[in-house]
Order: sequence, then C-alpha cells, then structure tokens
Amino acid sequence: MTKRTIYELAGGEATFFALVERFYHGVAEDPLLRPMYPADDLKESQRKLALFLIQYFGGPTTYSEERGHPRLRLRHAPFPIDQAARDAWLHHMNAALDATPLPEAAREEMRRYFAHAATFLINRAAPATLPVFPLQPRLPHEQNPI
Repeated sequence: MTKRTIYELAGGEATFFALVERFYHGVAEDPLLRPMYPADDLKESQRKLALFLIQYFGGPTTYSEERGHPRLRLRHAPFPIDQAARDAWLHHMNAALDATPLPEAAREEMRRYFAHAATFLINRAAPATLPVFPLQPRLPHEQNPI
C-alpha cells in the first residue's frame, strides 16, 4: 500500500486553488499585507501560490517547471516581513484552511507547514523596545564634559 500525499488527501488541484482564493480574500482587505502585493491584480499571485502549494504537498511540479526552484527566502527578501506580517499572513491562511473542506490529517499537516514557513520568512526584526526612564535634570557637576 502506498502512502497518499497531502495533495491527494486534500482532493487535488481544485482544493488548493480554492484554499488560495479564500486566503487572498483576506489578504485583499488586510492593511498590512495588501501593499506587499501587486497593486492592480492579485490573480497572478494567487496562481503562483496555488502552484507552489500543489507542488510542495505532492502534486504536479508545474511551479518549478515555470519558475525554477522556489527559493522562498530569496523571493520574499524584498518584502518587509516581521512578526506582525507573519501573524497576519498566518491568520488569513488558517482562516482559509478552516473554511476549506479537508480531512483533518491534511489540514493539520498543512497548518504545521504554514506556521513553520511563515516564521522562516521573517526577515525584519521587531522594533527594539527600550525601557523608558523619566528624564531627570542633572546638576551642573553631573554633566558629562564634551
């Protein structure tokens, strides 16, 4: 008996295109994520993500045939992905997963991958938070000489 891929368990190509379409409905309205995508149309971005996910989860290799190696970090380097962007992306993807009819085993495997990949793509540190000290006037003899 051969083990079925997540692609097969999920229902094939149509399921992945539907998942990605649901995901992009959220992205289209997200003030943090939307500026990272082409201004005029999300359709090509949707197609690329669907083809990537299809390939990653065991389906046809159309993504690599058309675009070469995925090189996820390199392809995402121009975009400011910090913890907030990661969390927003993952929120929309998890919402799309929840709205997509999937076997639970496939859903959980996909959820694990998305959490890992979203974290892996963080390329900007969160702004450092410094402790806030009240400013106190210094006496003349406490001034640092210049």
